[in-house]
Amino acid sequence: MPVVPRPARPASIAASLLATLLVLTGCAGSGDPGGSAADDTPVEGGTLVYASGDAEPTCLDPHVGGNYPQALLAGQYLETLYTKDDDGKIVPWLASGAEPSQDGLTWTLSLREGIKFTDGTALDAATVKANIEHLQDPDTASSTGYLAVAKIKTMDVVDDSTLKLHLSAPDSALLESFSMPWVAIESGKALKRSQADNCASPVGTGPFTVKKWTKQDSVELTRNEDYQVPVDTAEHAGPAHLEAITWKFIPEAATRYAALQSGTVDMIDNAQPDTIKAAEDADTIGHLDAPRPGASNRIELNSSRAPFNDEKVREAFIRAVDVEDGLSSLFFDTAERSFSALSSVEPMGYSDESAFTQDPEHANRLLDEAGWTDRDGQGYRSKDGQRLSLTFPVSTNQSVPAEQSLFQQLQATAKEVGFEVKLDLLDLSSWYDVLGENHYDLVSAPYTKVGPDVLSILFHSSNTVPAPSGYFANHAQIKDQQLDALLEEASATTDADQRQAKYTEAQKIVLEGHYILPLYDQQNHFLYSTDLHDVGAMTAVASPTFHDAWLAN
Repeated sequence: MPVVPRPARPASIAASLLATLLVLTGCAGSGDPGGSAADDTPVEGGTLVYASGDAEPTCLDPHVGGNYPQALLAGQYLETLYTKDDDGKIVPWLASGAEPSQDGLTWTLSLREGIKFTDGTALDAATVKANIEHLQDPDTASSTGYLAVAKIKTMDVVDDSTLKLHLSAPDSALLESFSMPWVAIESGKALKRSQADNCASPVGTGPFTVKKWTKQDSVELTRNEDYQVPVDTAEHAGPAHLEAITWKFIPEAATRYAALQSGTVDMIDNAQPDTIKAAEDADTIGHLDAPRPGASNRIELNSSRAPFNDEKVREAFIRAVDVEDGLSSLFFDTAERSFSALSSVEPMGYSDESAFTQDPEHANRLLDEAGWTDRDGQGYRSKDGQRLSLTFPVSTNQSVPAEQSLFQQLQATAKEVGFEVKLDLLDLSSWYDVLGENHYDLVSAPYTKVGPDVLSILFHSSNTVPAPSGYFANHAQIKDQQLDALLEEASATTDADQRQAKYTEAQKIVLEGHYILPLYDQQNHFLYSTDLHDVGAMTAVASPTFHDAWLAN
């Protein structure tokens, strides 16, 4: 059984409850992540070596762009205004609270006092204002953060600890957005540097600082000796136990796992299904399973062009492919099939298994009705001399080998009813280019955002237009006025029941319109040496933080 992760939070719960949450994995042997079985006293010092399989960020400032590899790193040196507690509730962190006006168009944000950045400057309202302006500045080329704060139109600094935010429309997801690393708060002084300087060494309030970035190799982080947890209920409030972190980039999965086995590294991410299974027999390796919030891993069908501008063809593809067999054979029970647009950790998710039942006979009937009746010698369908061919670009930086093999199996089952699926394996930059040029029919694009308002990012028609970074998130290219209205109404209400009802109706439109093929939760599997303790703390987006972590040896 994997370790249950805990979000970063005000640590007011008794240590006995913490020990219950941080249970042993079946493969953890004597290495309890909540503390050593022999001695639970943290060891001070040491360097954690972390090996990442994600694409190396092009910028260490998560305001720029805004992808998950940045969040993994930024959670060590930047902090957010809000975070998640153990129950998934959004709670203040650098902020002390926020109050909306009755019409939801003005928020009064209060900040904790006495917090300093590692360059010695103080956290204050003017700094938070500068950060939001930085996210909104087109020259920053933000994507995730830009969309998260898009409704903030103007800001007034009331005093050092109070900032008024004036919105263009009510935003029930605002505090959820403030909990994400892509909207983390950086030193206002540091933000005045060139973007190149800030990309190389962002300055935050977190437990570590960026010491050196050796590109194509590693980032060296060192302990912030003056760090204090912002909340006054923390059990471990002072500087990190670890002296440093070496964050290595090792793209090849087998090489990462071999390094963990040999003790060269202490923790790896993007653990592959076969290595997770293999680790169950290794009493020196533990497993941290932390599904990401926001969207499920899904394939999106580009409805803006033929053939998927025809709903019958979209449904035919979804009914043709066999997801379950591929998941079972390739993922070794490390991934559970999803039938929802949202991650299983999102309580407002709506699931409909019946919409994704494989039915080749029904798929064939739909294609006949859509006029794709001719077959060539290879078995592919055609209409008016045009083959029923689908372009499927795949990012090798974001799609693990098991997932790429799953796509190949989907390719094979789609062929049985007459679809030609052309898989195109690309590096991340080329993949972005193809999407930006609208040269795709199918795409699997992970998107992590705290809360159900990720549905607005993914499916509102306004998000078929690129953000300043050039990236757009509505890859299904849905333009549906009823869907837009539901998403806007859900975003405008803070009433939980009304919000749930609106988001449910919105999800039904997406699923019943056959715009997406859900696969499974976005996977966050970490394997670690059992010499490494207290690794369960997570940011709101399920990336690990190492303020509490320590090495026994």
